[in-house]
Amino acid sequence: MLKSFQSIFRIPELRNRILFTLGIFVVYRIGGHVPSPGVNAEALGEFFKMQQNTLFGLYDLFAGGAFAKATVFALGIMPYISASIILQLMGTVMPFFQKLQKQGEEGRKKINQYTRYGTVGISAMQALGVSIFLESIVTPSGIHAVPHPGMAFRLMTMLTLTTGTIFIMWLGEQITERGLGNGISLIIFIGIVDRLPFAFMDELRQFMSGNRALLMELFMIALFLFITATVILLTQGTRKIAVQYAKKVVGRKVYGGQRTHIPIRVNTAGVMPIIFAQSIMFVPSTIATFLPDSVIKDWLHSSFTFESYTYMGIYGILIIFFTYFYTAVAFNPVDVADNMKKYGGFIPGIRPGKATSDYMDNILSRITLPGSIYLGLIAIAPSLISRYSNINYNYASFFGGTTLLIIVGVALDTLQQMESHLLMRHYDGFLKSGHIRGRRRM
Repeated sequence: MLKSFQSIFRIPELRNRILFTLGIFVVYRIGGHVPSPGVNAEALGEFFKMQQNTLFGLYDLFAGGAFAKATVFALGIMPYISASIILQLMGTVMPFFQKLQKQGEEGRKKINQYTRYGTVGISAMQALGVSIFLESIVTPSGIHAVPHPGMAFRLMTMLTLTTGTIFIMWLGEQITERGLGNGISLIIFIGIVDRLPFAFMDELRQFMSGNRALLMELFMIALFLFITATVILLTQGTRKIAVQYAKKVVGRKVYGGQRTHIPIRVNTAGVMPIIFAQSIMFVPSTIATFLPDSVIKDWLHSSFTFESYTYMGIYGILIIFFTYFYTAVAFNPVDVADNMKKYGGFIPGIRPGKATSDYMDNILSRITLPGSIYLGLIAIAPSLISRYSNINYNYASFFGGTTLLIIVGVALDTLQQMESHLLMRHYDGFLKSGHIRGRRRM
């Protein structure tokens, strides 16, 4: 392992890409501490201490803590993600975007351009909403988060936050082109990992003060390693469908005839079902914060907290539903079957065309069920840990849910890219046995 890390810096291209990516991280973290003008940071911090279990807390997670501080990067990369999801969904129902998706590299460039335009529009609308929201914040001590509200503040906030999001989008694209890994994913990753040392230090202080037993801490460490390992298996798990391509004779040459496979992931949807489900589950508690004191408000607060059985049950069902929904969007068996038929490919024992698409759809449905159930269990694991132990939820959140899935998924993707650079130059990779799926020995 140590030799593999040393080999990284012997390859100039790989070394430059890593250093460039680290430099972008520094810029991103600095921007996450530059305050937006016209906001009382202390009053805002006091307010957000009470909003950790609401939709604002989820948004702050993807903004790397910048939303709670109302910095220039307060919107984070979420507008770009929202625009990407909208265009992806439109590609399933609108012929214009379906045509672009089939145009290869040229179509991808146009979709990316539309995504950028959508990011600007969504950012401007969200920034306006944030400015109005900031003006309405009054702490229990009677301090206003915005001392001088008005149209000037709203326009300035719209300009500042929209520019910040566009800059983050540009940073992500620079990482993708000149750095290492997927830039947008890495920006979300670094914002989440930034919280990890603080969560562990808080747990260490609890242990040093005698509030945690040694046996309990060792059990939690073992549980963390076990859950992480199972998340890696879920992320990497695939079902291979054998595909045979027919031979074609052109003149004196024979083309095709090779045997390959189509890998279908156990978790095709990735982390998206958890994000969708969590967004919906946070709506009731967010609405409750704006309601006057009543029985309905008390019921919403008690039923839609992380430790509530009602919350866990509905949350798990929504994750299973969205896993099937997003898998259907991301993987279309009909298109795959048509492409195979076009290039002379077939699944042995299965007729080309509709029979092939039905066969793949059946396999996809069967492997998605256990994947979606386990995804739901991983999502509610932090809630169960927080409920049945005296561990703070901020620390327990690293034992599953969106946090762990993003960390594992992005880390594996980046590690695979580093391995490919090492193997291309005849260096050994990070793992001498149990190689990352898809890797070939040189």
